[in-house]
Amino acid sequence: MSEIAMKTFKMYPSSINPRYLDEITELLRNGGVIIYPTDTLYAIGCDALNNRAVERVCRLKGINPARQRLSVCCCGISQASEYASISNAAFRLLKANLPGPFTFILPATTRLSKAFKGRREVGVRVPDNPIATALAEALGNPLLTASVEWDGSERDDIERPEALEMRYGNDVDAIVDAGDCGGAPSAIVSLIDPSSPEVIREGPLPLVES
Repeated sequence: MSEIAMKTFKMYPSSINPRYLDEITELLRNGGVIIYPTDTLYAIGCDALNNRAVERVCRLKGINPARQRLSVCCCGISQASEYASISNAAFRLLKANLPGPFTFILPATTRLSKAFKGRREVGVRVPDNPIATALAEALGNPLLTASVEWDGSERDDIERPEALEMRYGNDVDAIVDAGDCGGAPSAIVSLIDPSSPEVIREGPLPLVES
């Protein structure tokens, strides 16, 4: 992306502006990096199939994709199934808990960007937030999604768009301002062995085992 002033799009889950959605989607397709709301906290996102954008997010967050797991935000289980291998047992668990505040660790397919190359696992999110899922649906593929937290950040910093703009205004291309976005981080559940789900991190809701 060229060095253009960061844009702010005020948009709420109950009132998604189609023009804004188109503009944000186009920005993502062109390699842009955004901050957007989920059903837990705000997240940093980009087109998960755009390798340059993924590398940009990794640099911003200090992520080594060769060593650290990457996660994607999908519009639904059907989209997720194109980028992660979902067994029948895993599908039942996803269907019982999504959309919702969960990151499910699943075997990765080869359809993601080169930054995922060699990674056998991918985190999958389908947030219960219409803005997040509308972005993934309009884009036609998942968004890479990363935490907005940074060393020394306080709860108030990561819940308020104004604080995020002060922290990331020079590093991202747009913020989708949906007001204060509080809550606990998502639960992390490994489904590498779907017959024995492993809760790696507790979240705001308990896992429903169907």
